[in-house]
Amino acid sequence: MPEAPGTSKVTSKSSTLLANLLKARFPYLYIQTWEEDRVTSVIRSIAQDVALIKTPREVLIWRMTTGIIDASGNSRGDTRQPLKALEFIEKYDSPCIVVMQDFHIYFGGQGRAPDYQVIRKLRDMLIRIKQNPSPINIIFTSPFLILPEELQKDITIVDFELPSFNEIKAVLDEMIAVNEQRGRIQIVVTPEERERIAKAALGLTLSEAENAFARAMVEDGYLDIRDVEVILEEKEQIIKKTGILEFIRSELKMEDVGGLENLKRWLTKRNRSWLESASKYGLPAPKGVLITGVPGCGKSLISKSISSMWQLPLLRLDIGKIFSGLIGSSEENMRKAIKTAEAISPCILWIDEIEKGFSATSSSGDSGTSARVFAQFLTWMQEKTSQVFVVATANNIAGLPPELMRKGRFDEIFFVDLPTKRERKEILRLHMSKRLKHPEVIGDFQLTDEVLEDLAVTCEGFVGAEIEQLVIDALFEAYAEDRSILLEDFRRAIVNTVPLSVTQAEQIRAIREWANVRAVTATPKEDLEDYVKEETVLDGGNPAPGSQDQGADDIRFKRGGRTIDF
Repeated sequence: MPEAPGTSKVTSKSSTLLANLLKARFPYLYIQTWEEDRVTSVIRSIAQDVALIKTPREVLIWRMTTGIIDASGNSRGDTRQPLKALEFIEKYDSPCIVVMQDFHIYFGGQGRAPDYQVIRKLRDMLIRIKQNPSPINIIFTSPFLILPEELQKDITIVDFELPSFNEIKAVLDEMIAVNEQRGRIQIVVTPEERERIAKAALGLTLSEAENAFARAMVEDGYLDIRDVEVILEEKEQIIKKTGILEFIRSELKMEDVGGLENLKRWLTKRNRSWLESASKYGLPAPKGVLITGVPGCGKSLISKSISSMWQLPLLRLDIGKIFSGLIGSSEENMRKAIKTAEAISPCILWIDEIEKGFSATSSSGDSGTSARVFAQFLTWMQEKTSQVFVVATANNIAGLPPELMRKGRFDEIFFVDLPTKRERKEILRLHMSKRLKHPEVIGDFQLTDEVLEDLAVTCEGFVGAEIEQLVIDALFEAYAEDRSILLEDFRRAIVNTVPLSVTQAEQIRAIREWANVRAVTATPKEDLEDYVKEETVLDGGNPAPGSQDQGADDIRFKRGGRTIDF
């Protein structure tokens, strides 16, 4: 079996800082962490490393259940009561580090009143500890950060990082080595896949990562790249506890999205960019992408499919949950959401219809809360170094603050327009293939390229959501009459639909004009050229002015977005 999670070496930045603080004889330190064993092991490593700390020190542990115990588990007197424990430390005459676990309960908070005698005792001890010939440090560890005002100037807070990639990979490598010796679990992973599995566990504690690896091995007796899903399920527990972020489990794949090949190529080139192999090229982790355009054309669909392509967890940030009635809580909610996303990185953070959350940033009706939260988000987007890929979607371009679209926030801005004929054929093929499976429903109907070509021309101006719905409407026609599907059912559904390109023609023109200089088209150049060559709508005749077809014809030739191929 691998070593206990607490046996990690002292290599992280936080461990080096801790060593320097101990060497400088800071009397009181506070570490907020859930990983008691790992913290204790790191402290013990530091205490005996003369290269980090000149004077080796004994490490003692205090718990309210055991009192003060040494490394062998021997009790050091009747020290369960906090005052007696502090008196023992005050009189101790050998170099030592005392780790006080869950001592925060005497500091108040969470509905408890502080123990003022304990607080006073800590203040009384301060000078004596500093003047003691033998170096003595007290380290408080707790899952919660609770400090009484009386001690805020005396206690130094130390950030203790979650396990690094190297620490998690070391646990995985050791578990694989042990299981290979025993021969119980079949290991079917390449070095790169092993790296991806370890990367997927970032954000977990070592204990959580070890449990996830063990579960992945024993569920089917194999360990392969598909077990990344098991790791993501463990991460889902972290997300559920925040109440702000939502863990999205999507079965969608890129193959389920019709068209948008330019955007797909861009995303494909950035796949695996969080792996160590990308560092050879000096590549930073991609920041994110803003996808805007006509409603119903697949923005949310492709956002969900990135998760399966990259095999990364997908988190949805609901801006509405960020804002609440308590003063200052909205800013804290945003900090909490960002911190959680960074903790489980690499991951994808999806913000759907971002303009609805940040459209009122210039308004003073909320005493500037929206502006402060928005500024906090912008600063993080600009300066973040964590591997959190932000996918933001927007329908209403006018509602987007200009600061959001400045270079450096997102890597690229893509515009999703009405689907071209080639894209409509692909969308039709996807939805019809997905639903037409039963032989009695199919009957004599054949899904040929000629049928798709005919329907794609007929549904000129339809968005992807409308194409899906016309397939459903046609099937309802056949179901209502208890017969197999006919081509005429699809044609009738098209005729009975008034598309967005007609009802919102003016809005689409405005969106396209905006995108012509600010965004890159998600549709590749070859599809756009094919689209421009189309001469008519529906049956080949010119639509009558003011007719339903006229709206689609008006907006067809001025498509939005710069034509850059990736």
